[in-house]
Amino acid sequence: MTRQTSLPAITLCADDYGLAPGVSHAIRALIAQGRLQATGCMTGSAHWPEAARLLKPLDGMAHMGIHLTLTDHTPLGAMPHLAPSGRLPPIAELVKRSVTGRLARPKIAAEIAAEFERQFDAFEAHFGRAPDFLDGHHHIHQLPVIGEVTLDLWRRRCPNAWVRSCVEPAWAIAARRIDPVRALIISTLGWGFRRRLVAEGVPHNTSFRGVYDFSGRVPFGELFRRFTDAPGPRALMMVHPGVVDDALRAADSLTGQREVEFAFLRSEECALSLARRGLSLKRLFP
Repeated sequence: MTRQTSLPAITLCADDYGLAPGVSHAIRALIAQGRLQATGCMTGSAHWPEAARLLKPLDGMAHMGIHLTLTDHTPLGAMPHLAPSGRLPPIAELVKRSVTGRLARPKIAAEIAAEFERQFDAFEAHFGRAPDFLDGHHHIHQLPVIGEVTLDLWRRRCPNAWVRSCVEPAWAIAARRIDPVRALIISTLGWGFRRRLVAEGVPHNTSFRGVYDFSGRVPFGELFRRFTDAPGPRALMMVHPGVVDDALRAADSLTGQREVEFAFLRSEECALSLARRGLSLKRLFP
């Protein structure tokens, strides 16, 4: 399914590799099957070293990136200003601090830069090379100050990598009719970062899909059809497949819907959905 083709194509990128063993298992299975073309790795997770060892045999079958993390989890090093309790803040609090300029305080910005360095070091230490791309858990990499730190990391340590843009035109979000308010907020927060990517010539996706409420109210097959329709050049859809285990329950509130996504993405129905519409799957920058 990932062979080069003239058919319109889209890239499927799984977030959260390394978060929990069940999540990592599902992502590896889908990469081996040719259903995923990229995955973002949570290198701050205690499960990352073992997950990296198991992922290494699949190197070359998909792009392996860093899912930079600044929310809800334990940082790899002390962050007394951003995470005084030893746990990173929830996304709503981080966004508020970012848009009000509080992350620009020198000590906080320095903590963020140091934590990103640690997460990058952990990727190289356990996977054995630099990442193919950078993105952020909860899309934090595109926020003010954090975006600047992300681009500095890209310039210094992986200038050949691509970086995720979370911008999608408002008309496309409205036409899709899938959680439009959330999708518009994420896209709007990313416009400044997108302009920086363009200005600096950073390789990035030009369409971003996959934002929904994880409620399961709409069958995932229907969501997949809408998200993958009319992809255009360099279109990226994020997905969150997984198998629920105790480690996932302890780490994240998104559980059962991961199994729904995994079941669909590995199914013949997924392949038929793409084939009926003349679509293929390929890496963002093959």
